[in-house]
Amino acid sequence: MYGGSNYGDQRGMASLGCCRFCDPSRHTTTSSIEPGRTGYEVIGMENLPQGPGLIVYYHGAVVFDYIMLIAKVYAKTGRTIQSVVHCFFYLIPGIKLCLDIVGCIEGKQTFCADVLNRGYLLGIAPGGLREQNFSNENYNLEWSTRTGFAKVALKNKVCSVIYGTFCYYGTFIVFHCFNATDSSCLTIHHFITVQSCDSHGLSKWLYEHFRFLCLPIYGGFPVKLRTYIGEPIPYDPNLTAKELAEKTKIAIENLRDRHQKLPGNILRALLERFDKNKKDA
Repeated sequence: MYGGSNYGDQRGMASLGCCRFCDPSRHTTTSSIEPGRTGYEVIGMENLPQGPGLIVYYHGAVVFDYIMLIAKVYAKTGRTIQSVVHCFFYLIPGIKLCLDIVGCIEGKQTFCADVLNRGYLLGIAPGGLREQNFSNENYNLEWSTRTGFAKVALKNKVCSVIYGTFCYYGTFIVFHCFNATDSSCLTIHHFITVQSCDSHGLSKWLYEHFRFLCLPIYGGFPVKLRTYIGEPIPYDPNLTAKELAEKTKIAIENLRDRHQKLPGNILRALLERFDKNKKDA
């Protein structure tokens, strides 16, 4: 999750250095993706801490829900959420300034600590690309043994806030095209129960060896997105990083089990957009 170089030290901190110049650009960006236009909802925004904190979330096929959350929080409170992104994005020519404007950094612990020391909220998806590629209709958390975010929380004595947008699997879906064993791929059967059509053999081998793999994604269905923010997990000096990571994982799974019917179902997710009687705590 963490890594970098001297060059990375410069580019990772750039977003913090240019913050005073970014407000007009952020305002324009936020206005262009106004969450209200899509019916996007955030439930539990009061659980966000007033001071610094980690926002730990489930990484869907496309993190459009996280982008909407950033816009919603900025529009409602004026607070910006800094975000940990894969170092690969900094290798794309011309994208660095865009990453700086929206508050992205690489995942080095020193970068994360500086963000938190400045009082920002910091968004981290421990599953990252592994979760994007290999999670399924049951919203399985693919964190492996990652505990870096927990080390950051403990070292900087901040709380962790968890959230999930669990109807997301009805919006965008990863198409696993290797080792296909399910002949129902890309048929109407998908609208009844979203199923993975890959045993994850070759594609997972490629990811584990090269640490970067983006499988094909399809969807864009007009599903109503609801983000649920859980109660903060307070700083506890008696917890180890492994224990905090496990506690955070269980909290997200409990949030999922409370608000999401499993397995994911595209037709059900589409119909929920028209369910005016649906109330969530």
